[in-house]
Amino acid sequence: QVQLVESGGGLVQPGGSLRLSCVASGRIFSINAMGWYRQAAGKERELVAVFPSGRDRRYADSVKGRFTISRDNAKNTVSLEMNSLKPEDTAVYYCNALLTIVSDVPRTYWGQGTQVTVSS
Repeated sequence: QVQLVESGGGLVQPGGSLRLSCVASGRIFSINAMGWYRQAAGKERELVAVFPSGRDRRYADSVKGRFTISRDNAKNTVSLEMNSLKPEDTAVYYCNALLTIVSDVPRTYWGQGTQVTVSS
């Protein structure tokens, strides 16, 4: 009933930039938070950035000052602007949303993931 669809991944050289976007669709009543996680090969999934409704954005220490998360509440979208990319940013990036659909309780939903590769 809810879909999160990411776009914008790809291959970029160190020091380059990429912008990821995610749109949530379905019978959405309200969105509590939207964010981005990533999972590198052989590692656990980790939080990159989160943007709770009505609260401050939060970032992983490893991306502070380089990544910026933004939301468009009218369009149910969340974006991640990634600058000064490093090889260690290489991972599959997942969109995440805590939201409520009509006649349900808040639940966490995930996108399918988009690959970001930082390499020369």
